[in-house]
Amino acid sequence: MAPPRKRALPKPLPEHFVLTDAEKKEWRLGKMIAQGGFGLIYLASRDVHRPVAADTDFVIKVEYQENGPLFSELKFYQRAAKPESMQKWKRSRKLDFLGIPAYWGSGLAEYNDLRYRFMVMDRLGSDLQKVCDDNGGRLKKATVLQLGQRMVDVLEYIHENEYVHADIKAANLMLGHRDHQQVYLADYGLSYRYCPDGVHKEYKENPKKGHNGTIEYTSLDAHKGLAPSRRGDLQILGFCLLHWLCGSLPWNKVLKNPTQVQEAKARLMDNLPDSVQRLSVSGASTDEVAAFLLYVKTLGYQEKPDYQRLKALLTGVVTGTLDFSVPQRPAGASTAKVQDPPTREKYEEDDSEEEEEEEDEDDEDEARPRPIPACYLRGPPIGPRAPSKQKGEPTRNARKSNNFTVTSERQEVRPQRRKPDCDQVHPEFRGRWDERPLLYSRRQSYESSSSGRSPEQEAGPTQKNGLLSWFVCAGVFFVLGTAFGANLNH
Repeated sequence: MAPPRKRALPKPLPEHFVLTDAEKKEWRLGKMIAQGGFGLIYLASRDVHRPVAADTDFVIKVEYQENGPLFSELKFYQRAAKPESMQKWKRSRKLDFLGIPAYWGSGLAEYNDLRYRFMVMDRLGSDLQKVCDDNGGRLKKATVLQLGQRMVDVLEYIHENEYVHADIKAANLMLGHRDHQQVYLADYGLSYRYCPDGVHKEYKENPKKGHNGTIEYTSLDAHKGLAPSRRGDLQILGFCLLHWLCGSLPWNKVLKNPTQVQEAKARLMDNLPDSVQRLSVSGASTDEVAAFLLYVKTLGYQEKPDYQRLKALLTGVVTGTLDFSVPQRPAGASTAKVQDPPTREKYEEDDSEEEEEEEDEDDEDEARPRPIPACYLRGPPIGPRAPSKQKGEPTRNARKSNNFTVTSERQEVRPQRRKPDCDQVHPEFRGRWDERPLLYSRRQSYESSSSGRSPEQEAGPTQKNGLLSWFVCAGVFFVLGTAFGANLNH
């Protein structure tokens, strides 16, 4: 089902214009009362000799002939919603009412060289969306459950006649013109024949057709680009029931991103029934809607639903009449709003916070002084170290040894020209000698001027002193050897 293309509205027809349908019945146009995305809606009357009364029971939808939605709706009524078929169905199911608007005729017309298609329908009243808006976005639980049962009856009928609606929402549920207790599922412009000649469409995902329909309620199948199916219709209805009961949906804040909406719906369906039961904000539980969606989740793409079981799941506190008054919040009920599920950005933000906490812990571990291996304290001094480049005042853990203050702070130092012997190196520090060096600093109380020795002498023998000692020893042995040789010659 490709998304409908945006087309210009048709130019209005004049009031009192007479149309003749395919069965040669004449209809007189009255005042234009509405316009949709594709066409215009006029009051109409069978009496072509008098002006159309304001309380007439008929309306006529008008579109340009080449437009698709009215043609699709017309085909649905001609194939699946014939008056005699609906009457037979109601008798077989023992129903007093079936919420599908009556179809009275259709045809083509021409005006000012423009060709129009029209369809005559029952006049309906206000839509359910307006009722919800007037009630703060919510309906009473008993009303929601009863609406769900009535819509299951409608869906069972159209499914048995090889069609799915594919666009169930409050704006397409219309109250009766004279009896507001009657609710109709209208607007079959996006209806789809899912099972032509008894052969169900195959399961075939098409990303190019993904996310079709009204984004708030469209099914997960539609998000994946699958053709509409019976389980898709029921899932859409379940999302609608949840919205009417709670006043909002968990994905309301990400409607501009269809992929995030799909992910949020998938999370809700994967975590049933808890994910729906947690959304109750009015003191009335959502258990019935959770059970409804849980059953829909078990259906296969081509599987026929058990409609009577679905109606039983919505029994709850259903009463005989629909109450569209503002639902009252029970005393002590929570006033919290429906919480949105975490979005992808929220998960990434949480992950980054966890990483920052781990980095802070690592920094604390690195800043905490470690105990000094004993071999360092017993070994010979290894010469002066370069001054630390660390900013700020370091935290010192000092101890005294051989008139020097030994600190175990971490400092950056220049590499030494000479490393101590391996037997003096702690095994864990052989490969990274300068990772946590020792700093030898002279006591402030030590008076170097009194000794007259340089810092190098204070630190211990260096490489230069060692070479000098070697040459002295070699010279002594050379002199002794020369003297001994001379004595032998004499």
